[in-house]
Parts: sequence; structure tokens; C-alpha cells
Amino acid sequence: MNLADLTTLRVGGPAREVHEAGSEAELIDAVRSADDAGIPLLVVGGGSNLLVSDAGFDGVVVRDGREDVSLVNDGACGGVSITATAGTRWDALVEQAVASRWVGFEALSGIPGSTGATPIQNVGAYGAEVADVVALVRTWDRAESELRSLPLVKAEFGYRDSMLKRSMTHGPWGPTPRFVVLDVTFHTRMASLSAPVRYAQLAAALDVEQGERVPITDVREAVLALRASKGMVLDPADHDTWSAGSFFTNPVIPDDAVPEGAPRFPSGRDGLVKTSAAWLIEHAGFGRGFAIAPGAPASLSTKHTLAVTNRGGATAADLVALARAVRDGVRDAFGIELVPEPVTVGVTI
Repeated sequence: MNLADLTTLRVGGPAREVHEAGSEAELIDAVRSADDAGIPLLVVGGGSNLLVSDAGFDGVVVRDGREDVSLVNDGACGGVSITATAGTRWDALVEQAVASRWVGFEALSGIPGSTGATPIQNVGAYGAEVADVVALVRTWDRAESELRSLPLVKAEFGYRDSMLKRSMTHGPWGPTPRFVVLDVTFHTRMASLSAPVRYAQLAAALDVEQGERVPITDVREAVLALRASKGMVLDPADHDTWSAGSFFTNPVIPDDAVPEGAPRFPSGRDGLVKTSAAWLIEHAGFGRGFAIAPGAPASLSTKHTLAVTNRGGATAADLVALARAVRDGVRDAFGIELVPEPVTVGVTI
């Protein structure tokens, strides 16, 4: 099987072996067997944050085929706890959360991929992040060959970061996880109103002030509409969604390094602020739809400059060349190094 069939960028050569696990025992056994044999391992969820080389992956690809969501605590004591297996589609969980009035998921609507991937990257959007609702991440620790549960404090979440991500080792095939996520437990409360709306664009779409609460169904609808307008909701017929979402993270830099006119956002880190990667890309001369050459099979999205897209027939090499051109152009214009967000396998950006 080609990994192009398992990724939203739709590029990537063949894997030596693909194993889809139907149970936790099968998942752990597949990982342990690859480790015991010294075979490279790649854990794939929804494939929405993955760029694989055209040569493919000479190792074992493991996927969690389970999509189970269970209510651990029904909210009778003021809170609700939900556990979802790693293979659960993230937006299916968010949809269930909104329908069930589990507060805190709603602004994370429309994000592709699996639940198990979300705590690794500390996925976030529109002023919310997974760390807001995660209580426990249960994993298989490959280094110790044992089950290990990581409560919120042990996960050490940061901006698009976590201990899970930092524990990865890097080899010729890209980053390899020490911890394979088995399931994630979330803790929140039940209510008809959302968490405070923190993001200015979302507040404007809802016609409310930042900090206000609105019906959680309204937040989901607004977020899905905003994401769709940027080509960030998967649609097989729309090449703008043949992407890995936001290709670069927003830089966290000293305040005096932010270019004049660029936006500034709190970073939560002393002396540092977050600025907009999309603003930097656009003001470095890379507009929507930018391609290295006319008609090239890879271009920036026609809806949002932060997405590198496959226009049909693109190779991993095409996407890497485009990403490098954008990164280098921003560095030349502003002296700021953009950091790619997708996990890369067999390629270097």
C-alpha cells in the first residue's frame, strides 16, 4: 500500500507492511513485534499531519482501527469524563461532544485526524487547544515495554508541543515515538453555553465580544464555516483541502523581533510573543495560490497562504520544494525561521 492513500496530502510511496489493529492487544503486539525485530515503525492516525517521501517507508505502519468513546463519569458530581480510543476520528468526537453538551471541544471542530494524535501536537484552533480538556493520556511506552498513563501535569503541554512530542527520537526515516497513544481521557463540564470565546475572528463571526459564552452549537457551526472558507475542512473535490492544514506554526519570538504591522498574540512565555505565520508568508511575497512555476502540481492554497497543497499529481518532492521556497523567502524578508508543523518521513524541509 502506498502511504499516499493514508495521508491528506496524498503523497508518499509504499510501506513494507501496514497493520490495522482492531484491539488494544493487537496494537501493542504489532508495535512490540516491530521493535523486537528492529524494524522501523510508523504510527499513522488520520494522516492529516504527515508528509512522506516518494520512496515510501521501509518499515511497519501501524494504525489503530478502534473508534470507541465511553462516558467514564456522567457529570452528576459537576464534571464529565470521556475516554476515546486513539483511532477515533477527532471531529466525530467533537460532534458527539457538542451534541452531548460537553463544553470545551466546540472551537476544535473540523480538525481532521485521529484523537490519539491530538495530545502529541497539542492541537489547537480559534483560541482553544486540546490541553484545555485532556485529563489523562494512556500509552504504550516502547522504551520500557509497559503501559504508562500520563496525567495532564506529566504531559507538559505547550504551544503545539508536549512531552509526547519531545520524547520522539529522530532517525533517517523521521521522528519515531517513544509513547504510542492508546486512548485519551478528557474531563470537562456539561452546559449549553460554550467556553469563553477567546479568538477575535471567531468572536466577530458570532457577533459577540471576546470572553462571552454562546450556545456551543453556534460555536461549532461558526468554526466549521470559518475553516471551510480557508480550505481547512476535508473535501475530496477541493484541492485546497489536499493539504496538512497549517504547514507552519506561528513563530514565538521576542517582541522586538516582530515586524512592523505584524500581529502580536500572548505566548504564555516571558518576554516572547506569538506572531502570524500567514502574515509573514503573505508579506514576504507569497500570495494565495503561489506556485514555483505556472501550472505546478503543488501550490499554496487559493484560500489560505498557510496551507501547502497538492493540486493533483504532486510528489513529496514538489511539496518540499514549495515549502522550502516559502520558508527561505520569509527568512530572507524578516529574519524569522518558520518551523514546519507536519511530521516528515524520509524528507527534510
